[in-house]
Amino acid sequence: MRKLFIASIFALAACVAEAPLSLQVVRSEMVRCPEASYIDGQEGNLKWNYTTGLELKAFLDVYDVYGGEELLDYADAWYNAIIDDNGIIYKYKKSNFSTDHICPGRTLFRLYDLTGKEKYRAAMDSLYSQLLDQPRTPEGGFWHKQVYPEQMWLDGLYMAQPFYAEYTARFVTDSLQQEANYADIVHHFVTVYEHTLDPDTGLLRHAWDSSRQMFWCNPETGQSDHAWGRALGWYCMALVDVAEILPAGGHKDTLIGLLSTLYDVLPLYADAETGMWFQVLDCPYREGNYLEATCSAMFVYSWLKGCRLGFLGNPDGAVHAYESLLSTFVSKENGLVNLNQCCEVAGLGGKDNRRGDYDYYINERVRANDPKGIGPLVWAALEYEKL
Repeated sequence: MRKLFIASIFALAACVAEAPLSLQVVRSEMVRCPEASYIDGQEGNLKWNYTTGLELKAFLDVYDVYGGEELLDYADAWYNAIIDDNGIIYKYKKSNFSTDHICPGRTLFRLYDLTGKEKYRAAMDSLYSQLLDQPRTPEGGFWHKQVYPEQMWLDGLYMAQPFYAEYTARFVTDSLQQEANYADIVHHFVTVYEHTLDPDTGLLRHAWDSSRQMFWCNPETGQSDHAWGRALGWYCMALVDVAEILPAGGHKDTLIGLLSTLYDVLPLYADAETGMWFQVLDCPYREGNYLEATCSAMFVYSWLKGCRLGFLGNPDGAVHAYESLLSTFVSKENGLVNLNQCCEVAGLGGKDNRRGDYDYYINERVRANDPKGIGPLVWAALEYEKL
């Protein structure tokens, strides 16, 4: 892929400060990343990954509010290159059964509407096919990936369920199948909530191994050791996004109830001075712990959107949290907006023997402008700008 917007970098930088924050952020990213493969460090190489996909969804959400053909062109260029004319996604393998690979499909719904490219519909059909065959725990939850058998991670709820819900709402025409899908989607949220809940804190721990065999899990509960901020952030965003899609009724009410319960607890674990949240949620103020931007942006976005949709109360608290998000983590340098203090990555198991203990989480790399924070920051800004 060629650098799509290199000729207009200086023009973009000059107009950043003149726009609403959501638009400032995406324009800053377009300056830093002249085409979308640079968002997650691929630097011209194509890789079907959730990080690029979720940020490009944020681009299109800004486009829907403020316009700007360059935003649409920027997102479409990446998807057009990575999906061939037959709807085949470059190097995507269904057999990996990675929920991470479902997430970038969310952006295709809007791109399909805007461009009319049938290959985008074909790609969405392929991703839905994966969900139909996705391996499940005995309790009925999707494995996070083929390489993580019998495991449900909070991350995976955001990776799979919003796509599952939107595909069902738009393209599943049989009413019985649609109802079965909605019930299945809600079952995933309830199952992972019940099996990751720490009854002492009311927070959800990062993951659960239904087989209770993984080295990182409690052999009795199957839970990992800690409530990691971004994992619960993914879960909250999935709750509010899916609840928005589901029709009125019991399924929707169940998700709203889970969201409300979590927002009764989350303020108790925020930093007293800033109102922001820690990398390891259940260990506030412990030596080495730090305020982390991506989870804070996710919690703020979900809170603001939940209030707008009538799912949550205390909109003044949500607005105050948004303002604190900006004062704590957002800065400007050379006219560009930066999101600072983002945890780059954290996981469990795998080749790096990631144990999920406290020392592991606090020692992962911290960087600025990670796409897992930029996307939620944009969505939080859009929600604030709708007030």
